[in-house]
Order: sequence, then C-alpha cells, then structure tokens
Amino acid sequence: MAVEARADLATLRVDQIGSLERPAHLREVRTRHAEGRATDEELRAAEDVAIREVVARQEEMDFPIVTDGEFRRGNFQDSFALSVTGFAGDGPAVYNRQPTAERLRLVRNLPLEEYRFVQSFAALPAKVTLIGPDRIAQRFEWESSRAAYPDVQAFVDDLVAIERRMVQELVEAGCPYVQIDAPGYTAYLDPVTREPMLARGEDPDANLARSLAADSAIVAGFPGVTFGIHLCRGGRPGAHRRRGGYDAIAEQMFSTLPHQRILLEYDTERAGTFEPLRFVPKGKVVVLGIVSTKVAEVESADDVKRRIDEATKYLPLEQLALSPQCGFSGGVDAGMERVGEDRQWRKLELIQRVAADVWR
Repeated sequence: MAVEARADLATLRVDQIGSLERPAHLREVRTRHAEGRATDEELRAAEDVAIREVVARQEEMDFPIVTDGEFRRGNFQDSFALSVTGFAGDGPAVYNRQPTAERLRLVRNLPLEEYRFVQSFAALPAKVTLIGPDRIAQRFEWESSRAAYPDVQAFVDDLVAIERRMVQELVEAGCPYVQIDAPGYTAYLDPVTREPMLARGEDPDANLARSLAADSAIVAGFPGVTFGIHLCRGGRPGAHRRRGGYDAIAEQMFSTLPHQRILLEYDTERAGTFEPLRFVPKGKVVVLGIVSTKVAEVESADDVKRRIDEATKYLPLEQLALSPQCGFSGGVDAGMERVGEDRQWRKLELIQRVAADVWR
C-alpha cells in the first residue's frame, strides 16, 4: 500500500464503524455451530466466504476504507475477550463485570488474524477495530481480584501493555487504520450510568482520567498510522440510558486523546447539540454519526446535509466527516430488529453521495 494512501486515511470524508450485517448463509452456519451441528472448520469456511463477499461489495461501491464486517466475532468486545486469558467469571469476558483469577495474558491477537485475512485479497485499505481500555476496566470486578491485582491501576497497566502489543503487531503487519471502540465514555455523561460506579466506591472522574491516559498510551508512537476512537451510546434506539450531550467530557477528552479521528454518535436527541465540537483541536477530524444503523428508514440527503451544516457552526467543514452512527450488526445478537442488508448498503451509498456533494 502506498504511503500516500495511508496518510489520506486521517482525513477521509466518509467512514464506517466496522460491523456489517451478517448474510443469511453465515447466520445459518453460526446457529448450527452454536447447536453443535457444524464444525469449527465449517464455520471458518463460511466466515471466509462471507468476508470475501462483503469486502467485494464495499470495493464495488468504491468505499475508501473496508472492513471484514466483524464476521468472525459474536460481539465487538470479542476483539479483546477472545485474545486473553485471566478472567474468572461465568460467560464471555468483558460482556459482564467479572473478576480475574490471574494476571491477564495475551494468547492470540484476534484483530491481527482478521486483518491478515482481509489484507491477503483486498484491493483497498482495511481498518480494524479493538475494544478500548475504558470498557474493559468498567467490566473488571476489582474488589474480587486482589490476589491478581492490588488495585485497578495495576490491572489497567497490564491492559495497556497487552493492547499496545496488539496494536504493534497490527502496525507491523501493515494495518493502516486502527479504530478503538470506546462505549464506556458515554457512561460518564448520564447520572443513571454513573451511579453504579459511585455505589462501588469509585470516583467516576478518576476513572475517566485513568481511561484517557490508558487510551493515549496504547496508540502513542506509531507514526504514519491512523487511529480513530468511536464513542458509542448503546445499541437500542431511543434507549433511556447514555443520555446527555458530550459537554461534560468534551474539553478534557478532545484535548487529551491523540487519535486523529473522533467518531461521535449524533443520530438521536440523546446526544445533545454540536456545541461541544468547539473544543476539538485543529488537526483532528470529527466523524459525525448522523445516519442511523438502528432505524430502517433511509435518511434524506437534505436532512443529513442540514445536520452537517449545523455542526459547522462549531467546527470547520474541513475538520468534519460522515459515517453511520454505529455498527450495523450492533444489538442483533440481543434480538434487535435488523436494518437489513439492502438498507445498509443504501445508507452507505447515501453517506458517499452526501460527502461528495458537501466536500466536493
């Protein structure tokens, strides 16, 4: 891949969050595999076929950055949960709050495996997503883990070292764009989601500062690589939690994080106004998640352009870009209604059309 192409990724005018709708044939094999009626090899073969198809579709529409749809994951948190050992709770790690039985240890690098497969055939640059340290730390049952970790900071130190190694291996493999998924940060915006931290005797402000330092350390010192960070508010449309504008954390977060691209959800009123964008430093791009991945109706181009115009009151157009609000498969495993593959592609095409008009 040319160096020029890599550098351009930091200022792309369109983007996507990572996960895409799984095709029916892959969903069918995943169901049989979960029931013990399909082998690991059959599942892997079905994933390979589906990934090749979804990358080809992205390339056909000339989307400038491709993903594998996260088709090898049951959940976006698997990027870390399936890569380490050490957790002691029931069920998949990171999904729920769990203790550790021993110090965390990296046993595989799932995002690296995913990237290498896509890299082997894709003609366009591919991005990879990795769950960030804030969510993992929020799901760490520190009070039951003192035999392995004396405090939360010791856990986070190991977490940073592991994720930094994962990023290093991705960079060495040629990955040009790493996106950190950070759904935990929006928990600091809403009293409903701050309350559990307070009930455990934690200081949410200290948690926030520690997580910002951890996120910064993971991506520091990789010149020529584009890093993005996606702030998620949860998958359910109209959810009553994670409400509130970014105002409470915007100045601290935007001035602290070194990531070149900040991907923010702005698809519903619970995100507040664009006013916090005034704190974004020069040189960074905010990717506006205006197009919903949880509502099937395809937005109108005029409405999307109007929202972009509203954002330019607080941040210059050259520091803005456009994307879906979240991943298209988010919440599907929890039984949520799918947007559908057809509408998914129509929404991505809408993003391209609008970007072509707005940024020429």
